[in-house]
Amino acid sequence: MAKVFNVTADCKPEAHYMVDMKKRLEEIKGMVDAGKYFTINRARQYGKTTTLRALHRYLQNDYYVILMDFQTISDAKFKSENSFSATFAKLFSKGLRKYPLNSRESFGDALERMEQDARLPGFELPELFESLTEICKNADKPIVLLVDEVDSATNNQVFLDFLAQLRACYIDRDVQPCFLSVVLAGVYDIKNLRGKLRPGEEHKVNSPWNIAADFDISMSFDRDGIAGMLREYEEDFHTGMDVGAMAGLLWDYTRGYPFLVSRLCKLMDEEIGGGCESKSAAWTKEGFLEAVRMILAEKNTLFESLIGKLSEYPELNSMLRALLFEGKSFVYNPDDPAVDMASMFGFVKNDRGSVMIANRIFEMRLYNFYLSGARMQELDIHKASLEDRSQFIADGHLDMRRILEKFVQHFHELYGDSDERFVEEEGRKFFLLYLRPIINGTGNYYIEARTRSLRRTDVIVDYRGERYVIEMKIWHGAEYNRRGEEQLLGYLEDYQLKRGYMLSFNFNQKKQIGIREVCLGDKVLIEAIV
Repeated sequence: MAKVFNVTADCKPEAHYMVDMKKRLEEIKGMVDAGKYFTINRARQYGKTTTLRALHRYLQNDYYVILMDFQTISDAKFKSENSFSATFAKLFSKGLRKYPLNSRESFGDALERMEQDARLPGFELPELFESLTEICKNADKPIVLLVDEVDSATNNQVFLDFLAQLRACYIDRDVQPCFLSVVLAGVYDIKNLRGKLRPGEEHKVNSPWNIAADFDISMSFDRDGIAGMLREYEEDFHTGMDVGAMAGLLWDYTRGYPFLVSRLCKLMDEEIGGGCESKSAAWTKEGFLEAVRMILAEKNTLFESLIGKLSEYPELNSMLRALLFEGKSFVYNPDDPAVDMASMFGFVKNDRGSVMIANRIFEMRLYNFYLSGARMQELDIHKASLEDRSQFIADGHLDMRRILEKFVQHFHELYGDSDERFVEEEGRKFFLLYLRPIINGTGNYYIEARTRSLRRTDVIVDYRGERYVIEMKIWHGAEYNRRGEEQLLGYLEDYQLKRGYMLSFNFNQKKQIGIREVCLGDKVLIEAIV
């Protein structure tokens, strides 16, 4: 049976196209060998379960490795120490009995005693850890504990008490036997688990959270890893794709977010290239951009989770709005609750000390979300776009000059008397609101992260394989405008384009609104002033 790209549950090498995990597993094994206690905390669908299961297999020769998934434990089992302890003991025993236990008789005896004691009504956390200590003492190899979805039960006091006992056991491992290493996987870092408690329940945190080692190993896919996965696919289907170029596109748009890479590949393979004859066309830049359009239009569990956090955490919502539409700069300060939350959920990344949206796909999805709200669609500029949009497509090509002309006209009519602050905060949002219905369903757009600021933003539009670069900026004089032209020329060189566009919001009372065309060398700049 042929392999497929997988976006549900864990990935299996024999069934799925995967990025080579050997280097990552070697690095994690180094932490296990050193006896570390750590959390693999990443955003949803970031490959945590796949990594943990691969690690379980990778460590088999050196250790007894027990892998548990706390999502499989029902909420009822967390209601009392006895029910949780008995359930944990049962799962632990099941994992350990997969190994031959004949090497040391006392090892098997200790395990049998725990199984018998777990049936007693007085079997609670102290008794559980006494049994685990005895098992670790008699084992002929160190035991490593892996727990997936560890944060699925953090609203339960029993879970927090278990974590405190686990911490105490690990700290005292020099005087009494314990697990060699403990690896917990979840969205929340063990040091951040208190953030998952409901308001008023902070008293549940009854133990310091200062033992977890930092986990700095990358879980993202890099270009080389993506290229390796594509080469394996290419050996099976011979599409003729440019593997390096396709890997670059996937990385540029996703920054290696595992689910997004796999989902885009799956769309190109199964939806765009559903028949073997059409797979060659699917694995091109045009096929890739079609996959981007499709993923932005679909509902999936990752996007639903991300969007749900915006209403759940208002401070996160406010920061993202300001970052996207007002060009505000935020210092990457992990002590800032909004920044910490956005990073933990995967919205943003640390880019040389500044907060940046994690990848283009998230950015485009967020723009679409914010611009699709009922309040946005009631604005006159959006209604004007809906009325105008049939004017801007000629022979399948986008007439960006005409779009700028009509936007300048509408913006001047609707908001020409607005003050400077209004234009700084709303001007670029209104242009995107005007642009989106015109290209929606056919094209995509994103913001060039390097230029997003209060002074300047570059919008990159991909429409049916053609690219348009529009620089939006606040007018700060002729000299600043000249520098902007030079910067735009540089981008046109990078993108191998002959024509670029500028949209300036000018507060000068003597400004002359409208469109002008500037020829600089072999490039043409269409400059719009409003």
